[in-house]
Amino acid sequence: MNSFFVTTAISYVNGKPHLGHAYEAIACDVLARYKRLSGVNTFFLTGTDEHGEKNERSANKEGLSPQEFTKINSDHFEDMTNYLNISNDYFIRTSSESHHIASKALWNKLVENNEIYIDKYEGWYSIVDETFINEDEIIDGPNKTKLGPSGDKLEWLEEPSYFFKLSKWTNKLLEFYKENPDFIKPKSRRNEVINFVKQGLNDLSISRQRLKWGIKVPNDNKHVMYVWLDALTNYLTAINYPDISDKKFKCFWPADFHVIGKDIVRFHAVYWPAFLMSAGLEPPKTIFCHGFLNINGSKMSKSLGNVLSPKDLVEKYGLDQLRYFLLREVPFGQDGNFSHTQITQRINNDLANDYGNLSQRVLSFINKNCSSQIPEYFELNELDQKYINKFKSLNKSCDKLIFDNLEFHNVLIEIWSCISSANQYIDEQAPWKLKNNNNKRMETILYLLACSIKYLTIMLQPFMPSSCSLILDQLAVENNNRSFNELNNFLSLKPGTQLPKPTGIFPRFTD
Repeated sequence: MNSFFVTTAISYVNGKPHLGHAYEAIACDVLARYKRLSGVNTFFLTGTDEHGEKNERSANKEGLSPQEFTKINSDHFEDMTNYLNISNDYFIRTSSESHHIASKALWNKLVENNEIYIDKYEGWYSIVDETFINEDEIIDGPNKTKLGPSGDKLEWLEEPSYFFKLSKWTNKLLEFYKENPDFIKPKSRRNEVINFVKQGLNDLSISRQRLKWGIKVPNDNKHVMYVWLDALTNYLTAINYPDISDKKFKCFWPADFHVIGKDIVRFHAVYWPAFLMSAGLEPPKTIFCHGFLNINGSKMSKSLGNVLSPKDLVEKYGLDQLRYFLLREVPFGQDGNFSHTQITQRINNDLANDYGNLSQRVLSFINKNCSSQIPEYFELNELDQKYINKFKSLNKSCDKLIFDNLEFHNVLIEIWSCISSANQYIDEQAPWKLKNNNNKRMETILYLLACSIKYLTIMLQPFMPSSCSLILDQLAVENNNRSFNELNNFLSLKPGTQLPKPTGIFPRFTD
């Protein structure tokens, strides 16, 4: 079945959304919109991870129950999907009843397959990362404190625990990675995971006895499930697991892309496929790890006061302007930088000068000189055909760039190459010089340019949906004629179609 399932990593709700959350959500939104415009049955999942000791402690500090605390913060993340125009099909909360049912079902399947046993665990534990830290990862802090890789203070923990037989999956996972070279992307993260697994895996503690805020272990209410076993199961919950005969599950599993931050690659690329294969389920097709966004060259940090609110940035720069900048400026998969100078330059140079100016000047000229109607086109010369040919392979080349390696920035570079060609074409053909002595040629040039704008705008819809909708409105393109099918016929605009008065879509930004 022609289907596509993309997920963000569900966001841990110990605080409000920051720019990194927005970056990941927008990237997945582009993937989902792109597939829908291609006519593919698409399911896009995002949501919030709400259990764990960190949330329990934070709730206690604020005098709230964990349920109250996580509901408040989860609402902030769901609100983010609205103001960023994220087109997710489902927003999951791991505190939901359906998720508890799915998580317990997966646990029971692991028990049934003899993958779980009970023993005692003792070791250094990170509350922040919700995981035990290996000795070789521990950093000596001041006053003989022990720090984890993320700099948080570790606690020594001894308690009974259920264990997952992860050690038995060492060779099986290495074989799986070999047989599925696209499972972990980009290549640098794949190499990192393989090197980690080659060192040999230890059995994994998958329950906590002292923790109350979480999903109870089936048949043992003294234990709560390890938050990562619980959280990862969300991808199954959303498609109606444990009913593997359900139409949605059969249609969308295995997922096509889990898009995650590079800091949680081990949980997704080691633990998750082992859990799934132990339960007799297929792993997802690709785990794609994106990098981090620095702010003016520095890592985002509450202590530095440079954590940016995506809502504030939308209000300052505009929604589609922010969406465009985040995916154009940074190669997805690498660390990148956000600065107010850079986004201002992108808005003014790329959006206002290049794309916005092309649309405004062409549609304004048509409005004034063609009775506000799509003009006729007549004989096409060799230069016209050469110009049209620039667009013919754009959709296919962009398909490959996106779905091979999520090269959003290169997709936009390809599209902007055609925008540059369109601006060059209008400058060279100079239709304003022809309106008094060669009206047919003038109309032909304007028709081709209007078709260019339609083509480019349809291609840009996943990135800037609201702005592109407004431009297509100004071309009087019907809503049912805005899919990628329209790209098969470049000369698709109907001459004589009445157009509204054009208005500028991308104003220059002045602080």
